[in-house]
Amino acid sequence: MQDTLFRNARVVLRYQVLHGDIRIEDGRIAAIEEGSSQGSAGEDMEGDWLLPGLVELHTDHLETHYAPRPGVRLNPVAAVQAHDAQIACSGITTVFDALRVGMDEDANLRSDDMRRLADAIEEGAARDWLRADHYIHLRCEVSAPDVLHGFRLFENDDRVRLASMMDHTPGQRQFISLETYRSYYQRKTGMSDDAFAEFVSKRLGQSAEWSDRNREELAGICNARGIALASHDDATVAHVAEAVEHHVRVAEFPTTLEAAHACRDAGLSVLMGGPNIVRGGSHSGNVSARALAEKGLLDIISSDYVPLSMLHGAFKLAEMVEAISLPQAIAMVSANPAEAGGFEDRGEIAVGRRADLVRVRVDSDIPMVRSVWREGRRVA
Repeated sequence: MQDTLFRNARVVLRYQVLHGDIRIEDGRIAAIEEGSSQGSAGEDMEGDWLLPGLVELHTDHLETHYAPRPGVRLNPVAAVQAHDAQIACSGITTVFDALRVGMDEDANLRSDDMRRLADAIEEGAARDWLRADHYIHLRCEVSAPDVLHGFRLFENDDRVRLASMMDHTPGQRQFISLETYRSYYQRKTGMSDDAFAEFVSKRLGQSAEWSDRNREELAGICNARGIALASHDDATVAHVAEAVEHHVRVAEFPTTLEAAHACRDAGLSVLMGGPNIVRGGSHSGNVSARALAEKGLLDIISSDYVPLSMLHGAFKLAEMVEAISLPQAIAMVSANPAEAGGFEDRGEIAVGRRADLVRVRVDSDIPMVRSVWREGRRVA
């Protein structure tokens, strides 16, 4: 691999911004120098921002490429290719693809579909087809009777590095207000009032029967295998205490300020969605990511369902919240998720780290990705 020089960049380091040059050797950062080199050697960044490659822990985006309409299935390898291209062009160089296990009877996708997508990811990585570095995040719906069956389809898959334990039963966690859930779900599915009432009754019964036992068993399996655990939609101090008991590291999308404070007190990393920041609030009516950021309770930004929202959200947060500098905001999409994901070789621009880099220019208040490199090789 040839040596590369990037010059005349605004380099976002872990704790400061430096105007200068970066030298890459064998896919690693070899030197960082303040002040731009004279002459024409290297690639002129023209004063653009140079950021560490983004590390994404939770994206539901892959499923939309594989099953864009109810009953429609596309080739899983092609779906992964399309997803990967959008991920990389959003500045994400390491991605945890979130695959759901534990399904409603009327769900569009089944656990076998998730395994097909995982196989396509494995093939793409093995054959060097992918721009980003892909891992798997299993989203485990603990209230579903088949969640353990779905999870066991991945028991020999070393690419699984994170699992979140979700319970979307109406009336708690994400949808504390049943009326909010009714509005969201009936608008999404077109259910009649009677059908919705029957659906809610069934989900409540399943949760009572399965949630606690599945949560306990999944936590035991993940802890034994060294798979990092995340909680999901914590709403109360009791939810956080349960997460701590199961050795959870990351709290995804806490829905209340109370829960976020409890997460911080317990040493959990708090993750919120980029769309929440960009839109200015939660689509479910829960606590906003900005409110948590203003109180120093936000550690990680995820793209959730819009890949570019990670980068956009970080720049917007640095602009909106006086106490958050740009390096701090960028750490929420790079260094902090890298650490939570168990990586020590990426997540910041530092000598010896992987040369995972993103060139960004801000125009009309929107960060524009101009180039992306993974281990010194341009991928977008």
